Amino acid sequence: MVDFLAENNLCGQAILRVVSRGNAIIAELLRLSEFIPAVFRLRDKSDQQKYGDIICDFSYFKGQEYYESKLEAKPELQDLDEEFRENNIEILSRFYLAFESVHKYIVDLIRYLDDLNEGVYIQQTLETVLLNEDGKQLLCEALYLYGVMLLVIDQKIEGEARERMLVSYYRYSAARSSGDSNLDDICKLLRSTGYSNQPGARRPPNYPESYFQRVPINPTFLSMVIGRLRSDDIYNQVSAYPLPEHRSTALTTQAAMLYVCLFFTPSILQSQQAKMREIVDKYFPDNWVISIYMGITVNLVEAWEPYKAAKTALNYTLDSANIREQACRYAASVESLRPRVQQLLKEGVLREEMVLDNIPKLLNCLRDCNVTIRWLMLHTADSVYDSNNKRLRQMKDQAIADSKYNPKILFQLLLDTAQFEFILKEMFKQMLTEKQLKWESYRNEGSERMMELAEVFSGVKPLTRVEKNENLQAWFREISKQIESLNYEDSTAAGRKTVQLIQALVEVQEFHQLESNLQVCQFLADTRKFLHQMIRTINIKEEVLITMQIVGDLSYAWQLIDSFTSIMQESIRVNPSMVTKLRATFLKLASALDLPLMRINQANSPDLLSVSQFYSGELVAYVRKVLQIIPESMFTSLARIVKLQIHDIMEVPTRLDKDKLKDYAQLGARYEVAKLTHAISIFTEGILMMKTTLVGIIKVDPKQLLEDGIRKELVKRVAFSLHKGLIFNPKAKIQDWQSMYQSTHIPIPKFPPVDESATFIGRLCREILRITDPKVTCYINQMNTWYDMRTHQEVTNHRLFSEIQNTLGTFGLNGLDRLLCFMIVKELQMFLTVLQKSILKDKVMVDVFKTFLNAVNPVKGIVASASKVYANAVAKTQKIWPTYLESITKVGQMQILRLQIANELSYSCKFDSKHLAAALENLNKSLLADIEAHYQDPSLPYPKEDNTLLFEIGAYLEAAGIHDPLNKIYITTKRLPYFPIVNFIFLIAQLPKLQYTKSQGMTCRRATDPVDWVPLVLGLLTLLKQFHSRYAEQFLALIGQFIRSVMEQCTSQKIPDMPPDVVGALMFLEDYVRYSKLPRKVRFT
Repeated sequence: MVDFLAENNLCGQAILRVVSRGNAIIAELLRLSEFIPAVFRLRDKSDQQKYGDIICDFSYFKGQEYYESKLEAKPELQDLDEEFRENNIEILSRFYLAFESVHKYIVDLIRYLDDLNEGVYIQQTLETVLLNEDGKQLLCEALYLYGVMLLVIDQKIEGEARERMLVSYYRYSAARSSGDSNLDDICKLLRSTGYSNQPGARRPPNYPESYFQRVPINPTFLSMVIGRLRSDDIYNQVSAYPLPEHRSTALTTQAAMLYVCLFFTPSILQSQQAKMREIVDKYFPDNWVISIYMGITVNLVEAWEPYKAAKTALNYTLDSANIREQACRYAASVESLRPRVQQLLKEGVLREEMVLDNIPKLLNCLRDCNVTIRWLMLHTADSVYDSNNKRLRQMKDQAIADSKYNPKILFQLLLDTAQFEFILKEMFKQMLTEKQLKWESYRNEGSERMMELAEVFSGVKPLTRVEKNENLQAWFREISKQIESLNYEDSTAAGRKTVQLIQALVEVQEFHQLESNLQVCQFLADTRKFLHQMIRTINIKEEVLITMQIVGDLSYAWQLIDSFTSIMQESIRVNPSMVTKLRATFLKLASALDLPLMRINQANSPDLLSVSQFYSGELVAYVRKVLQIIPESMFTSLARIVKLQIHDIMEVPTRLDKDKLKDYAQLGARYEVAKLTHAISIFTEGILMMKTTLVGIIKVDPKQLLEDGIRKELVKRVAFSLHKGLIFNPKAKIQDWQSMYQSTHIPIPKFPPVDESATFIGRLCREILRITDPKVTCYINQMNTWYDMRTHQEVTNHRLFSEIQNTLGTFGLNGLDRLLCFMIVKELQMFLTVLQKSILKDKVMVDVFKTFLNAVNPVKGIVASASKVYANAVAKTQKIWPTYLESITKVGQMQILRLQIANELSYSCKFDSKHLAAALENLNKSLLADIEAHYQDPSLPYPKEDNTLLFEIGAYLEAAGIHDPLNKIYITTKRLPYFPIVNFIFLIAQLPKLQYTKSQGMTCRRATDPVDWVPLVLGLLTLLKQFHSRYAEQFLALIGQFIRSVMEQCTSQKIPDMPPDVVGALMFLEDYVRYSKLPRKVRFT
């Protein structure tokens, strides 16, 4: 019969692929559960107020039109909804695909069962598959994994958040318009169950059986799977645990599967007393806490509380006397096992001969250790007992008291067991590798010894007092041939024959009185020794390694191990060399990866890499968490050294009186510094002793761990200092997982916000914007200085940016520049939204602009009654300019700051890295020349869309200050009617508020009505730069027409002086051309 898992067995491959996908789906659900956007939980009042109208649960489907009309009625809600969609559509799609795959999984399993019943797979039925060992395992696993998926979803992704994410995905994606979408089925399967994992939360009625029955499954299949799990040892685990008291541990994987599968047929739990009694007697006679999948633990007392039959069956296990008996048994085990394992771990005890002679004893010791650790770790963990349940509290207290539970002693036993297991495994792997070579070398040595003895008895070879004996000579030659003929491949026959040869050598020594000759005796003894070694070597079997792998399973502690983190860290802090023992523990924990990966590997699934990376990454993250105590301790010691050197140890002067030498010696403080320095070196040695280790599929390099740990601690301390230091007292959102700067290994810490800024750099930026606010300060370009409008005192100047660079470095200053850049984008977007939705939709305003446009056409001409036309337009639009002015000057203010930062970065780059600056400038000029050449001749090369050269060089140029913020395109725009007209009227409305002086240029006329000239010019320049160049040309043409028309009127009225507004308009043209680097002839065209 064809092997069930053979590639040409379609029946076996189909169910194997289903089970493989099930393990991959669970890994994806666990991965995503760490990235649920907090906003979907709506726990904060601020989130509820802001997003309450755009995030809905399944009630949305009952009143879809009502919700959408509510959104359409408020433009600000539409904007928020669009922003929310952009920020979250990627993660929502990922969650939806995971939810969809759960539904697809159960649909595929049901289809497979239907195919079996309909005879699609020739000669295969449900019964025949369940008779096959692999088939039985896979069918049981398929149902079990579906149950685990449902439990993981409910535990890790709350029901309300789930519903909100599904509704948001439905609203934002194309799924609603797709005909083949199964969104309805997914929503039915994953709607909220009412379950909450919060402590003290009540369990919903009929949970989880009603949840498990949302997709009906063939009852015959359920019955047969549960029957197999009840009666069979489907994984043949009992052979690895021969002792009867270990049977429940041997069947622990099956017990977890049975626990999950029973929820599909709750009638067994509820009313079938005999079956439940059988299940409890077989699987739970001495345990009531189980791990169902990768460390997800369940307390049966709580889980089976609502079910009458299950609760009754469990009563004997939960009897106080039984708990005491089990706890006392494991307490005695700990006391006896600790000294035994420590004795075995002593240097020189675990030698090859000793291991080969004592394989059964060593395996028994391993079994006892692992069984004891499992029971104590599961039954004393805080997380598996609800603190609000009195009965559970009493059980936990009794288990802890009767087992004399001490977490430090248990942890020490775990460490020693892991180390013992690791050494034993490595020895066996080595012995298995060398098994044939060693066996053959022993055989050759034995054969040669016999040939030498044959020659001795031939009388030819001289040996003291040995007479010639042809019989013995022939006999030893025959023995030599017999030894030589032993065949490694036929180990059973070779072993039997070897025993007979040993017996023959003993007998020949006795019957032929060879004891009198010591040299002959020595030859015989050596040969017997080699034959014994051959027997030992032939008995080295791979089954021993497999048994050790089964017995050493630590998957149940995947989450519980975290409760020992503080003990691990404390032991490392006291003794850094403890890291070597911890390495063995981490490797033991890595064996848990075999559980989810085995089927994925068998199916040759492409999911193998991603699932391996997820679980390996989780474990490596835990290793980093544990070992982070080393950098923390190092920095604590460094802080004490710094304190001693700054505050306690006096600086020794160049000349010193002899009688003061003792005062300056300060031996106590210097000894303390030396001691702390030595402690730091010991810590670094400790982590480097760990050796490069493969954890799952990720290679952990201790040097890299140490470096990352130091960087993480450094980032934490610097960020904390800046967070605390940069707090001022004045009167588009990126998720962590999307940020290129955020790292899981060296995370930028988050602190509670003290104002609207998320970080210290935001606070610094807003403080600079506050002190240079155009409403209260005036920027004088010639001085690069801001002055207070009222007192005329200097507020700050360009040296501020030198100070920031000295403090935060080039990256800090560049970060400030990038933040300003994003703030300009946001300000421009808000400004254009107001312009489009308020000003250009106001019919009165549009009529004013239309009338004005008719009055000034053609632009190259002169406006009749100029002062009246312009004054009339300004008067009718007066109410819209305050907010317009605020936005324009804000953008201009930020552009001044960006110019100052670019200047500082450029200066420092040319000063500190002249070769880099020169290389960047030349590369920039070359690229621009090539791009210009391409536009003149399209056949010449140009960087393609997927070429990141321009993007990357742009980042370098900005960091080196080699860019012009005023020429930057910040946002994409559409055509807007009357746009040049609106900006022109806005400008002439501001000119009366300004005055011209030769020494200072354009300044504010009155401090009570402030307008800062440079931000005004730069703000308008930046705004016009975002649109087609013809808008700027029309705007400048309108200013030219204004100057000509007003001057024409003055000439006709014989007014000798140039009006101040004309002076202001001329100054605007002058400054606009200078800042935008346009040719001067623009002013005269």
